[in-house]
Amino acid sequence: MIGRISGRLDWRGPDHVLIDVRGVGYIVYVSERTLAGLPGVGEAVSLYTDLLVREDLLQLFGFPTMLEKEWHKLLMTVQGVGAKASMAILGTLGAEGVGRAITLGDARAVQAAPGVGPKLAQRVILELKAKAPGVMAHGAGLASAAVADDVVVEPVAAPAPRKAAKVDEGAARRAAASADALSALVNLGYGQGDAAQAVATVAGDMPDADAAGLIRAALKLLAPK
Repeated sequence: MIGRISGRLDWRGPDHVLIDVRGVGYIVYVSERTLAGLPGVGEAVSLYTDLLVREDLLQLFGFPTMLEKEWHKLLMTVQGVGAKASMAILGTLGAEGVGRAITLGDARAVQAAPGVGPKLAQRVILELKAKAPGVMAHGAGLASAAVADDVVVEPVAAPAPRKAAKVDEGAARRAAASADALSALVNLGYGQGDAAQAVATVAGDMPDADAAGLIRAALKLLAPK
């Protein structure tokens, strides 16, 4: 199993890239969101990967964080959700957005992904709502971006000029704050599902809040009326 690829970005397509790893080129399929965040052609790149194996097909799918990879694997367990639909959902919502939509039962958010109809969106919610808190609880530890720190990039002729995108540090920080808040609420005795829904709700309303702020706001939601 190929779990991560680090090398030089040699080519960019509409839904995939070619990564040169010491002379071997790997075609890796990525979402629009991931593609937009990759560096320019000729630069070092690293992606976590998931290998899809079929009788007549081998495809690598790439993700900037392990958290997004875990959501992809979970989405693929839903009947009717293939790799294309999973990548469309992640490309539209991102890892954090997928977790929030599933936890809150927001089928419309899932349906916003290209090619995902209302029935499939509702099935995603129903089949994954109980599993979502587990991924969210480990979100902080999985949100770090893959770093190509072991890649030596040799100069290439006339690379296409492109400004490298910065790692989304804000997304990693928000994921860590949500995970810490969820862990704290569970330790206080709240159920995993109730705690996860409360954290997802306040995180959507307070995107810049730290863990302490999320905990305070979530406790207000969870307090007996």
